[in-house]
Amino acid sequence: MSVEQILKAAESRVDEIEVCVGHGDAISAELKRKQIEIGTRSEGSGLVIRIIKDGRIGISSTDNQESWKKCLDAAISSAKFSDAVDWKGLPKPVDLPKESLAFDADIKADPALAKDLIDRMLQGSETWPAEVTGGGVSLSCSSHLIANSSGLWYEARDTHVSLSLEMIADQSTGFEYDSTWNLKAVKPEFVGEQAAFYAAKGKDGKEIETGTYDIILAPTALSSLLDATFVPALSGRNVHTGRSYFAGKMGEEVMDPRFSLIDDPFDHRGIGNCYWDGEGTPVQKTAFIDKGVLTSFAYDLKTAYRYGMQPTGHGVRTGMNGAPGIGNHNLILNGPVMDVMTDDAIYIHDIVGAHTANPMSGDFSVELAGPFRVKNGTLDTPIKTGMLSGNVFEMLKHIEGCSADTRTLGSLILPATRFSGVTIVGRV
Repeated sequence: MSVEQILKAAESRVDEIEVCVGHGDAISAELKRKQIEIGTRSEGSGLVIRIIKDGRIGISSTDNQESWKKCLDAAISSAKFSDAVDWKGLPKPVDLPKESLAFDADIKADPALAKDLIDRMLQGSETWPAEVTGGGVSLSCSSHLIANSSGLWYEARDTHVSLSLEMIADQSTGFEYDSTWNLKAVKPEFVGEQAAFYAAKGKDGKEIETGTYDIILAPTALSSLLDATFVPALSGRNVHTGRSYFAGKMGEEVMDPRFSLIDDPFDHRGIGNCYWDGEGTPVQKTAFIDKGVLTSFAYDLKTAYRYGMQPTGHGVRTGMNGAPGIGNHNLILNGPVMDVMTDDAIYIHDIVGAHTANPMSGDFSVELAGPFRVKNGTLDTPIKTGMLSGNVFEMLKHIEGCSADTRTLGSLILPATRFSGVTIVGRV
């Protein structure tokens, strides 16, 4: 099979065609206590064909690239069942840099590298008295190509490494993880030490009274809330179908005016770094919220064309099995920096149940994970249990400040963030 063959075969049958080809090589190891219980190695390829005929879009995918003819036939057939849109064309090629922005040649699907990372993570876990219950490491290398009938032909490579560790001390548990495309940036010792810290310190947790508190959300906790509510609200599709809190609010102040929410696909800290999106549209730095004001939504080609908007380069592929969806690359919260630990507060390392938050209203009620009282600038007394409740959109209008340090969590780059006047439900 060659991509040229597919493009040539479709010339007389469709108006336009897009071909995506990907290949991946990955290794993973899972821990049971301190022993590697399961190790897997996988290698595979994928092909996705999308066609446009009379404004109707058809798509098909296969993991057997030699069956491309059947895949092309299936894509053409599926278009007959789709609604026509005012299609304005696939992207034409532009002169973009050839380098891959999220590739590290030192990351390989190598068992020796996986074991070294696990050993370093376990070494870090010995800092505090707790037992390992599980965890793991994964390493992957991938390449992908996108070409279309307008002459576009882009190729890139990506790497990824992720670590996680779960620990327990009595009935108290601790969990930490890390992920990056850059081997020099991964922190296995940190993962081990933090998981052990929250397990060991949490066993002496005290009750908290129900009330209103100043809180500090660690990046792990804040990312869970934003992923469940804020990120979907920025989707152009959700906005135009009335499923977004931000529908009808363009140009309004929706966040603390000292802060901005920017998608920067060129930020070296991120794992969504790229020059073009999953459809070949050139990406750019996009301020969704600029100094508190809602200024943009995210669009892929289909949604932009359907609603008469301009594509924004936010067509994102999560695999080689279908059409791209609307997403973001590296969503960054920017604003004034402060020492968020200076004054007393409740520090929340993570939360449980963010998926139950209402994405339309922003209302949430989640369980605290790894909460501590902050006293004299440090984590002081652990809190046994509690529920955090409120509204994400209202909270982000009242940010006290953010830490200088950030963490990359999926497609989000976030600081620890301090809020005032938030309800915690504890002992009644």
